[in-house]
This record gives sequence, C-alpha cells and structure tokens, in this order.
Amino acid sequence: MQEPPIYALKDVSLAFGDNQLFENVELYVNRGDKISLVGRNGSGKSTLLKIIAGIIEPDNGETFIQPGIKIAYMPQEPNLSSYKTLRDVVLSGLKGDITKNEYKADIWIEKLNILDKQETMSASGGEQRKAALAKALIDEPDILLLDEPTNHLDISTIEILEKIIAEFNGAVILISHDRMFLEHTSTTTFWLDRGKMHRNDKGFKFFEEWQEQIINQEIIEQTNLNKKIAEETEWLHKGVTARRRRNMGRLRRLQQLRAERKEQIKQIGNINLNLEENDFRSKLVIEAKHISKTFGEREIIKDFSTRIIKGNKIGIVGPNGAGKTTLIKLLTKRLEPDSGFVRIGKNLDEAYFDQNRLSLDPKKTLWQTLCDKGDHIMVHGHYRHVVAYLKDFLFKPAQAHCPVAALSGGEKNRLMLAVALAQPSNFLVLDEPTNDLDMDTLDLLQEVLDEYAGTVLIVSHDRDFLDRIVTSIIYMKGDGSLYEHAGSYSELLDKISNQPNKTAIKKITAKTTESFPQKNNKPQKLSYNQQRLLNVLPQEIEQLEQDIAKIEKELSDPDLYTRNAEHFNLLTTSHAEKVALKEGKENQWLELQILAEEIKA
Repeated sequence: MQEPPIYALKDVSLAFGDNQLFENVELYVNRGDKISLVGRNGSGKSTLLKIIAGIIEPDNGETFIQPGIKIAYMPQEPNLSSYKTLRDVVLSGLKGDITKNEYKADIWIEKLNILDKQETMSASGGEQRKAALAKALIDEPDILLLDEPTNHLDISTIEILEKIIAEFNGAVILISHDRMFLEHTSTTTFWLDRGKMHRNDKGFKFFEEWQEQIINQEIIEQTNLNKKIAEETEWLHKGVTARRRRNMGRLRRLQQLRAERKEQIKQIGNINLNLEENDFRSKLVIEAKHISKTFGEREIIKDFSTRIIKGNKIGIVGPNGAGKTTLIKLLTKRLEPDSGFVRIGKNLDEAYFDQNRLSLDPKKTLWQTLCDKGDHIMVHGHYRHVVAYLKDFLFKPAQAHCPVAALSGGEKNRLMLAVALAQPSNFLVLDEPTNDLDMDTLDLLQEVLDEYAGTVLIVSHDRDFLDRIVTSIIYMKGDGSLYEHAGSYSELLDKISNQPNKTAIKKITAKTTESFPQKNNKPQKLSYNQQRLLNVLPQEIEQLEQDIAKIEKELSDPDLYTRNAEHFNLLTTSHAEKVALKEGKENQWLELQILAEEIKA
C-alpha cells in the first residue's frame, strides 16, 4: 500500500493582476521523491516553489502538509547581506539550540568546501551559493526546495551536490536549467506549461520524449482548444521536432570537427612552433607560446601553448578561481602574460560576451540597446527589423520599448547574447553565457553557435551545453597546469576517471603531446547486423513518416471523434506509438552512423 503524500496542492491557482500564472494545479510529494520542476522562464516555477515553502499564498485551492514536516527553501538569489561571514550563513539554518548543534555546520562546511571565515559580502557568487545550500541542508528538512542551485557553482561542486541529493533521505524539488544535473538527480518530472501542470513518474532524462508525446496529443485535439493555445502548441511542437532533427545532423558535424581538432592538437605538440605553415597561417586565430601568469605567489597558468584555428569551438572548464577568465584575457590580449607570447590572427573581428553584463545601460530600452537610430539592425550581412530580431531571442514585441532595468536576470543575459551575436564578428568569446538562461534559450543559443561559422571560446559550468557545442575542452586543474582534450567534457571526465594517474591527460606543450592510452578494443568494421540496420533503417523511418502523415490526415477531420470515438482513440494511440518508434529508429541509425565514421577515421 502506497504511503500518503507528505505534501500536496489541489486546484491551486494564482494570478498577478490580469496575468493568470497558473490554475487548477495539482501536485503531491512523497517522502524520498527527487523531482525536477521544469518550464519556460515566466511560467511560474519559482512562484510555485514559494507557495510550497509557505512564503506566498495562492489565490485559491487547498494545501496539505503532514504534521511535523520540515521544509527548507533556497531561492534563486539568496539575500545574505545580514550575515557577516559565510559560517554565519550556514549556522542561520539551524533551529533550536545552535551551540549544541554547531557541529553540523562543520560537517556541511567540510562537505561543500566552504571558506567559512570569508566575509559574506566579499565572497564570490560560488562561495555564497555553497553557504546558502548548507543553510538549507543543515537542519535535515523533510522537503528541500532548490531554485537554480547550480548557478555560479563550478563543475566539481555540482558533482558533489548531485551526490548529496542522491543520498538525501527527504524529498527534493529542483528548478534548474542544467540538463545533466537534472538527469543525474531526478526520478520524477513536473512540467509547468501554459498554466497547467503535467507529471511524469520518470526523471528528466526522459523529458523531451514525454514532452513531444503531450504536444502531439494536443495538436491532434486542437479543435477543442482556443486559437491562442492552438497557435502556441503548434509553435512549441515545431520547435521540439525541428530541434531533434537538427540535433541528429549537428552531432554528426560535431564528431567530424572534434576529429579535426584532435589532428590539430597532435600537430601543435609535434611541430616546431617557430615554423610558419601555410595552412595554419591562413586559418590561425590565436597562437599562444609558453605563456605563464602569476598573481602574488599563486601560479595561475604555467607554460601553456596552443594554436586555435578558424572554426574551433573550445570550452574552458575548471574549479572556481582556477583562472578561466584570466586565460580568456590572456588569449585575447586583454592581459599580458608574465612570460611567453600571444599572437592574434589577421582580420579578426571579436564579439565579447561578459558574464558581468557591464555593457548594458539600464536606462536604455531594448530597442535602443540594439539600435540607437532607425528600426533595422545588420545581422550577419542582412538587415533585420529590431522587433523581429528580439523575437528570435524570445522577447515579446511589447518589450521592445521596456527599459533594460525592468528585465529579469535571464532576460538580461538573453539581451546580452542578442547584442553580442548581432555584432559583425568571426571570433566569439562567451564568458559564462548560460547563467540564468532557461532551456528554451539554451536551445536557441546552441542553434546559433552551431550555425556560427567563426571561432568560439566558451567558459561554462554547464556540462550538457559543452557536450553539445565544443570541439575540444581546455581543463584548468587549479594548480597552473592546463590540458586540452579533443572531444566533449563527458569524454574527458571518463578518461580522467579511468586513469590511475590523472596526470596522464594529454598536456599541450611546445615540446610534446602525450596521448591517453587507448584500449585496443575499437572494432575494425561493422558487424553484419549493424551494417544491415544502417542500410534498412532509413527506409523504415521513411515508411513510419508516411504512416504518421496518413494518421494525422485522418485525425484532421473535425467530426471524426463525434462520428467514431473508438476509431479516434485507436488512431491517437497508434500515432503516439509510431512517433516513439520513429524516434527510436532515428537514434539507432545515428549511433550506427557515428560508429561507422569512427571506424573509418
């Protein structure tokens, strides 16, 4: 017999003025649930978390909480200004006798590596976030509410947090834009979409497949929806379906680009950097030779050499304070190295995205930020109307004349991206571009970067984003050593974890390049069955597409349900099954295609 929920909402609605945020929401939480709460920016996720935390009251509906249940809440932007040190922040989460339970603070300070004596207001965003997390965890709540907990955290701390959540005995509700974090932590997904709540008793890993099934069903039943919802549903469906198809082609291209970067790295390690090869000279973006940088007694970068070639998309990762932004400044000659030199290629037009948003004027409107005069802006050689360009970045037309100061953190980040990507450039530098972005905006940014013909340097802690975009990763360990790996962050992590000696990662220097030991288990050719599937799957996918089109045509009859409800239901079930089958076959074909390309390489 299933235990009753420890928390529940029934028929809950909330509106701000004329804006109905959500209505008739039902939600229940069982002990031990690990829930990802997803939805677009502005859908009401954070507000719903505040209702669960008891901070705000809904307009109507019922709330239920079992007696004695403790709820802890970490907001997206914790206000820690009243605490002198980070230790004070952690201790503030204790209830009752603080002196008796102070040892708990020491446990969490050690577990999250918090600089507890650091003054709060001078601490970095990452240190403040860790202290806020410890504050929420220290009193052992039954329900833990975390709103964007990975913002400002480095990858190693995110991985520690994943382990904490996995071992946490209570229920957890998470809002995050970090796909990999949600995949690793959630077992249940709540999707807040256009004011309605959907629940799936599977983790976020299965979200896109489940989302598409819901959207397909809605499109089939559009005759029962009002025009506005029908249009939004159709738009959302096109976005999801198109994204999946684009991802198939994108992944193939990315594999090829990573193979090219691997060859470039081999050449960097083995050639004399004083030589001027014609191929490199024509495509050279940045050459760094034996660069080092020290601040005080701390060596940030020691003896690092690399060449960045046109079309490379390079991610830079490492713990907070390792010097990622310093490396960006060195490579772009905003900062001079203590030794060594950096050379920039000719005819380089750079666009720089600054994580601190220093270039946004809060008094200007969005329109004025993009275009001081007139109503058109030049984007990659083509004139675009300002409003149309803003719509590309998910802004409503009415927002064009709003001041920048009125935007949320995520919207400001979106506007900064619009400004940076509108600049004529062939070299794009992105320093923490993913903070505060929702998943729709992350998808948009991925598409833009995929189509960007120039070179990109990216500093980010979003592992999934890096996996989808970069051709190689520069890893900064934090002790001054730098390593470059041609491939995704996940592949780099696998190789590190499989090495008994972690320094076996390939170190890029002027003298030599040492490759990872490779297991000799690469297949020499596809098996008979794999080759057969590679040949027949495209025909099977095409047939399924034809079957789906026939079903959709039959379902488009507005009188079908009234005339034959049983047949309508059979068709909708068949449609969902064929869509899922087609997606599975597409993924299977893609995996085989990539394997075939790797064997040829």
